[in-house]
Parts: sequence; structure tokens; C-alpha cells
Amino acid sequence: MNPEKIVNRLSFVGIFGNILLSAIKLYAGIVGQSGAMVSDAVHSLSDVFATFIAYLGVRLSRKAPDDNHPYGHDRFECIAAIILGLILAFTGVGIAYSGLTKIFSGDFSTISIPTRLPLIVAVVSIVTKEAMYRYTIHYAKKLGSAAFEADAWHHRSDALSSIGAFIGIGGAILGFPVMEPMASLVICLFIMKVAFDILKDAFMRMMDTSCGIEYEKKIRAFIEKQEGVLRVDLLNSRYFGNKVYVDVEICVRRDISLIEAHDIAEAVHLKVEESFEDVKHIMIHVNPEGCDH
Repeated sequence: MNPEKIVNRLSFVGIFGNILLSAIKLYAGIVGQSGAMVSDAVHSLSDVFATFIAYLGVRLSRKAPDDNHPYGHDRFECIAAIILGLILAFTGVGIAYSGLTKIFSGDFSTISIPTRLPLIVAVVSIVTKEAMYRYTIHYAKKLGSAAFEADAWHHRSDALSSIGAFIGIGGAILGFPVMEPMASLVICLFIMKVAFDILKDAFMRMMDTSCGIEYEKKIRAFIEKQEGVLRVDLLNSRYFGNKVYVDVEICVRRDISLIEAHDIAEAVHLKVEESFEDVKHIMIHVNPEGCDH
């Protein structure tokens, strides 16, 4: 499937699905007298904003290089992922604050006992959001998109939030209203963990972090198998957004012509970029055999 069609479809599913769920949750929360469900509706509404940011980040990252950005715009995805991570973190803090406020107030008599309607809607939300997570994460990995991976985890955080709402509402119906704010605190920990992982990955990709020893060993072994390459003298890699840049020094026979050395380097360049889809560009320097590089 065309990448642009995948991006459009993911954005439509995320935005339309969250708007519909938010409306249903808000209705169930108000009619069913459930503050937890109303909070969950607000959480779902934040997903609409999150999906829009992911869509914007992916579209901007795919812009062609220009005079001001000769290396492209890949880091826009990292910026989008950072924004999504912050949204998740603030959502988690908000849920924790609300739960702690209710627990430390000590007065649970003021909490309304909800009806079964929000309990049913919580189950619908859990199933729907988990399905949206699986759908989004599947295509996010195909695209290699950090922004849509972050958006997928945002869907799952909403499913976790709905589980908390379900437990809280169920506990309140059974006569244990304190269970609602306690469940919210547990869900907050899940959300904060996801937010931390998303932010860590996004900042790592923004800081030109190495792709790791195993990844570099794989590329090194591939290059050393190419015709005309005696060995790899030096290899460095770095993340650039969701793409990889590689700098390598190869050793060739010293008695070949400059044109032959150029042809070897050009062949290695093309084969690496063809065989490693995430490699956006590889810079190759040629060392003659026996040279102290």
C-alpha cells in the first residue's frame, strides 16, 4: 500500500474513532453519573489532537530537501513524538492529581454512584482502543514512523485508562467508591511509563545517537563482502529522525586506478542503500591498502 494512503488512513481512523468514542463516553458519563467516565472522555478527546500532531509530523518529515534543509525534514517526526510524549505525561499527571485529591479528601460520600451504562461503555472503549492500538502499531512499523508509534501507544493508554474507569465504576457500584481514584493512580503509572519511553526514543533520535554495535556489525559485514573491498577501516552510524546516516572508510588495493576505486565505492554506496531501507545516506571514504589512515 502507498505510504501516503497508509498515513491518511491511520489519521482518519484515529481522529474519527476518538471523536466518536469521546462523544459516547461523555454522554455515558453525564447520564450515568460517572466522573471517571467523563475524565475518560476528555482523555479520548486528547487523542484527536495527538493523532493530528502525528499526521502533521509524518507529512512534514516527508517533504523533499530544500536550500534551507539539504538533509531533509526527517526530524519533524521526532518533534511530533516529543509533543505526543508530553501530552501523555501531562494526561498521566492530571489523572494522578484527580485520584490523589479524591483519596486524601477522605470524604467518599460525595461521590455519585454511577449506573451500569458507563460500565458497558468502558468495556466498549477497552475493546475499541486496543483494536485501534493494534491497527496503528502494525502500520506504524511498516512506515517506520515514531510519531504514529507514539500515537498507537496513546491509543493503548486510553484503553488502560478505560480499564481503570471500569474497575472504579464497578467498585463504586459494589459499594467501594475509593476504588475509582485508586485505579486511576495505577493507570497513571502505565501512562507515565509509555510517555517516558516515547520521549527517551525521540530525544535519542534527535541527538545523532549511534545505531548500536550490532547494527554496525551487520553493515560492516555486508560491505566487506562486496567486490573490491579488502576491509572496513572505520564505520560510524547515527540516527537522523527515523532514518540512518552512515560514514565508512573502506580499504581497496593500492595499485588500482582512481576510476576503479570510485566504481567500488559507488557500488558499495548503492548496495547498502538498497539493502538497508532505513539508511538514507552513506558517505564512503576510500583508503589504499597499506596506507596509515
